[in-house]
Amino acid sequence: MHEYTIAYDIYATARRAALDNRATEVKKVYVDVGEMSMVNPEQVVFLFGTFGEEDHLFAGTVLECRNVPAETRCDCGYEGTERYVCPVCGKLPQITRGMEIRVTNIEIEVDEA
Repeated sequence: MHEYTIAYDIYATARRAALDNRATEVKKVYVDVGEMSMVNPEQVVFLFGTFGEEDHLFAGTVLECRNVPAETRCDCGYEGTERYVCPVCGKLPQITRGMEIRVTNIEIEVDEA
């Protein structure tokens, strides 16, 4: 179950950013999840919530996962969304987008005092 490790890495990344910026609360974490990453976003959201249960910075934090569709490119010049067989030459195209899992934004609260 690699979703556990992914959820923990997202939590650790957000926590590090929050501490580096003297946050009092992490409100929302945005993550891009490629459709070819073989990750179940619902499981990641659930597991992320379990990491934050005992961390006051993450009380009520929302993890928002955005689906990133696959994009491919073939040596023949084809660029598109066909993942398995190039519609132009019949070869296997290279996936150029849609495999990533990336934290894109973290909303935090900072005490101005």
